[in-house]
Amino acid sequence: MTINWYPGHMAQAKKLIQENLKLVDMVIELLDARIPASSIHPDFQSMFRDKILVVVLNKSDYADPRKTGVWTKYFEEQANVALAINSLDGRDGKRLKKMILELADQKSREIRRRKGIRKTIRAMVVGIPNVGKSTLINRLSGAVKAKTGNRPGVTRAKQWVKVTPYFELLDTPGLLWPKLEQERTGLHLAYTGSIREEIMDQEEIACRFLEEMAGMYPELLTYRYHLKDLKKQGYELLQDIAQNRGWLNAGGIPDRERSSRQVLKEYQSGVLGRTTLEIPEEGAAGSR
Repeated sequence: MTINWYPGHMAQAKKLIQENLKLVDMVIELLDARIPASSIHPDFQSMFRDKILVVVLNKSDYADPRKTGVWTKYFEEQANVALAINSLDGRDGKRLKKMILELADQKSREIRRRKGIRKTIRAMVVGIPNVGKSTLINRLSGAVKAKTGNRPGVTRAKQWVKVTPYFELLDTPGLLWPKLEQERTGLHLAYTGSIREEIMDQEEIACRFLEEMAGMYPELLTYRYHLKDLKKQGYELLQDIAQNRGWLNAGGIPDRERSSRQVLKEYQSGVLGRTTLEIPEEGAAGSR
C-alpha cells in the first residue's frame, strides 16, 4: 500500500524552515512517542547539524513506557538532549521549559563572553503534522499564542512567540517528505493521524492497524473490543468489532466503515491503551 501526502504548503514549509535556520540557535524537534522512527524527518539531521538539538518525545502518555525509556536513551547516546513528555501536562511542560531555558542561558553566556552582548536566544519548533507543536508552544509560553487543531495542516505559516524577554520560539508548519520510502512508515503516520484521512482508504488503514496490533499488543485488542480470534484478517476483525458494538447496517450487515473510523479514533486519542510500534534497532524512516 503506497501512502504519500506532500501538498504544496509543505514544500513552502521546508523552504521557510531553511530560510529561518540562520535566525535560530536551537531546534526543538517533536516526535510522536508511539512512532519515533517514522516521525523523524530524514532531512532534519543534516539541516540542524550546527544547532542545539532538543528531541522531545511527545504524547508519551499514549506510548509504552518501557519502549519510551529505550528511545530516550537512544537519542541521549547520540549527544542529543531528549525528554519524553505529554505536552498537555503542566508538570511535563515545566520540566521541558526548565531544560530549554537552561540550554538557552548557556548559549547566551557563551555569546556574551565572545561578543560582549546579551543576545535573545531563538528556538525553532519542528515536527510532522499533528504531533503537537503549537500545543507545546502554548504550554511553554503560558498563553494561547499558537493556533492548534486535531487535524494535520493547521499551522501554515511561521509564528514567533516570546517566552521570556530573551528567549523566543518559532512555530513552523508540520512537515512530511515527498516520498515515504517504507510502507510501514506511511502506515504508522496514518495510524497516528499525521496524514489527512481524506486521501486514504480508512478501512484498509484500520485493517492493517488491527493486524499489526494483534501481533504486538493482542491483550489491548482483546480487552477493548472483546475479540476472540486475533488470527483473523483485518477485515474480519473489523466485522467482529462492529458486531460486538452493535454497529449494523440494513439486514444486520456489520458496518466496517464505522468500525474503521472508531478504531483509528480510539488509537489516536489514547483510549485503546499505551503502545509503541517501533524500537530503535529497526532503523526505520529517519534513524539518526
